Amino acid sequence: MPEGLRKLAECVPNFSEGRDLSIIKEITREVESTPGVTLLGVEESADYNRTVVTFVGGPEDVKMAAFKLIARAAELIDMSRQKGKHPRVGATDVCPFVPISGVTMADCIALAEALGREVGERLGIPIYLYAEAARKELRRNLADIRRGEYEGLGEKLKDPEWRPDFGPSQFTDRVKRTGATVIGARKLLIAYNIALNSPDVSIAKNIAGKVRQSGVAGKGNEGVVRIPGMLKKVQALGVKLESGLTEVTMNLTDYEVTPPHVAFEAVKKEAWASGIDIVYSEIVGLVAKEPLILAGRFYGGKGNEKELIDAAVKGLLLKDFIPEKKVIEYAAGLK
Repeated sequence: MPEGLRKLAECVPNFSEGRDLSIIKEITREVESTPGVTLLGVEESADYNRTVVTFVGGPEDVKMAAFKLIARAAELIDMSRQKGKHPRVGATDVCPFVPISGVTMADCIALAEALGREVGERLGIPIYLYAEAARKELRRNLADIRRGEYEGLGEKLKDPEWRPDFGPSQFTDRVKRTGATVIGARKLLIAYNIALNSPDVSIAKNIAGKVRQSGVAGKGNEGVVRIPGMLKKVQALGVKLESGLTEVTMNLTDYEVTPPHVAFEAVKKEAWASGIDIVYSEIVGLVAKEPLILAGRFYGGKGNEKELIDAAVKGLLLKDFIPEKKVIEYAAGLK
């Protein structure tokens, strides 16, 4: 590591409340009150009943803030009553660590393991380690851990294959309220949504199935087979929004493999084939500047970094995108 390079890790916890602003504020205050940590973004969604929080800081400070957030969410969110469109397993659904500056993936794995142990033992919440921190191949993929969601957690805990990495393995009254939490270490992920001007959610679901890596189930010579989708490192679902629009909601898990503009163009092609248009797209949370620069070049941008990012915002039809607040390097003062 170069001498003097600031150690900076990012944490992007998602918790299962997106409607009650007083609860959201109570939870995010735990981050704001932690020394050495900078809160970069809080994005709540009433449609999904979910909030995405982004903060950065020194590794140990970030871990402390994450513990405090998880503890407060467990106090304020009752999963036995919670409903939402986004797949989830707990009050704090997922909590990944991401290396930003002067921090390695190995450092983030160590943070995930330490936080997982602390949350499991001190708060009594079942913990699954995922992505680069996963102890079993079956648990690398977040979607696999979420399968069955909170409603299926009681049965999942009975399966020896799904015994938590830390914390209780019984569906106690405490666990019934908190659910489980998935903690891990990963590369920068882009949570990316594309809104369609159609109320027909079947179209959005069909497009999601075509673009996501896992594809869809189909019929083969020997029964049901999996037909892979067109984009690698992409997870996608089709959902209906309260506005009446529908949406293809995606996680781009490696933007070096599939950047936003590639996903946008693939969805646009499939939407046009169904006779509908894209209304807007949005990035949930923050994003690194590199994929935006790539998009800017794709959409004909020229000149300096700012001009390329402006071209990306225009080409991707990005909604409510303020670079100073949404680009990690700018928000964290790493220009």
